[in-house]
Amino acid sequence: MKLAVVGGGSTYTPELIDGFARLRDTLPVEELVLVDPALDRLELVGGLARRIFAKQGHPGRITTTDDLDAGVADADAVLLQLRVGGQAARNEDETWPLECGCVGQETTGAGGLAKALRTVPVVLDIAERVRRANPDAWIIDFTNPVGIVTRALLQAGHKAVGLCNVAIGFQRKFATMLGVAPTDVHLDHVGLNHLTWETQVRLGGPEGENVLPKLLAEHGDAIAADLRLPSGVLDRLGVVPSYYLRYFYAHDEVVRELGTKPSRAAEVAEMERELLTMYGDPALDEKPALLGRRGGAYYSEAAVDLAASLLGGGGSPYQVVNTRNRGTLPFLPDDAVIEVQAAVGHSGAAPLPVAPVDPLFAGLMANVTAYEDLALEAALRGGRERVFRALLAHPLVGQYALADGLTDRLIAHNREHLAWA
Repeated sequence: MKLAVVGGGSTYTPELIDGFARLRDTLPVEELVLVDPALDRLELVGGLARRIFAKQGHPGRITTTDDLDAGVADADAVLLQLRVGGQAARNEDETWPLECGCVGQETTGAGGLAKALRTVPVVLDIAERVRRANPDAWIIDFTNPVGIVTRALLQAGHKAVGLCNVAIGFQRKFATMLGVAPTDVHLDHVGLNHLTWETQVRLGGPEGENVLPKLLAEHGDAIAADLRLPSGVLDRLGVVPSYYLRYFYAHDEVVRELGTKPSRAAEVAEMERELLTMYGDPALDEKPALLGRRGGAYYSEAAVDLAASLLGGGGSPYQVVNTRNRGTLPFLPDDAVIEVQAAVGHSGAAPLPVAPVDPLFAGLMANVTAYEDLALEAALRGGRERVFRALLAHPLVGQYALADGLTDRLIAHNREHLAWA
């Protein structure tokens, strides 16, 4: 089995490598190719990756290349973990929206739209080259904004599934609180990427006992603290929202906070400098503890599980993924990309049935889905007016003067990445 990781020079990659090494019985990788145009970073990451495999006794071969076509040739699956424009572009996504009193964040709001506009054309070019090299290869997308990027891939006819680590993070957290194994926890996880709610937490599988009321009664304060929301909000909702919902439920509070500290991009850039120095140490043969602060917790386990199921291996029968709606949520179009539990196998992901969704959550999903439609149109066709329409539709913007100002800033800060600008 051959896998390729596009964006393999990312400081995330050792987390992924560690998962491949530990879970080699689930996903027996014979060759892993790390593909990245940044050869200096790639060699540092690739060296550490080989040492991790060697220490854990993995027999697979790790190679590195800046040649995308060579790297994906004959690959059974290609994982995408790109950041077009790097941390510098992310820093801008997190700062210029604040000038208009809007949240600055890399996956939602105006910053998230900027990232989508930069990213979708690049991902589609990569996917087309993967299809030419091997039309049977699966594409696993971890590149944000995952929902929009996955929809672009599926709309273009690619074999693609989107992946996020929010659900597996909740699964692990709830398992610890309940004193059970993570595999015993099944989430009724519903929504769009980075706009999700845990509506039930079941023990043993999709038909198991719902223990969410018990979790909220015994651990509600701790869960709310992690989400940085008042515990009373969880009591009133009766569900556990993703931490990304704080951008919607406490928008103005978040904006005030963001204006008083360095951007997350600046923090991550400093961490990356430290990590790359560590990766260059020939004595280092495991992922460093600092990587845990970088983000992407449990990404490797989720990626291995998904790849194993898609490639006919021993992955879990049910996994939270991003895939086509296909009537699962009747208030959304069939071709919308939703994030839910799905049965995953060699033919792809089939969403499990979802109980009727509270209008409080369904309304926001529908609103953001409409924004994503317009965002993808802007990413594919370009043009100032399409950018403006997407921003005007976003529930965190929604005013024409605000959308106009954000549009001008978005284009000014991203001109080098927008062929039409």
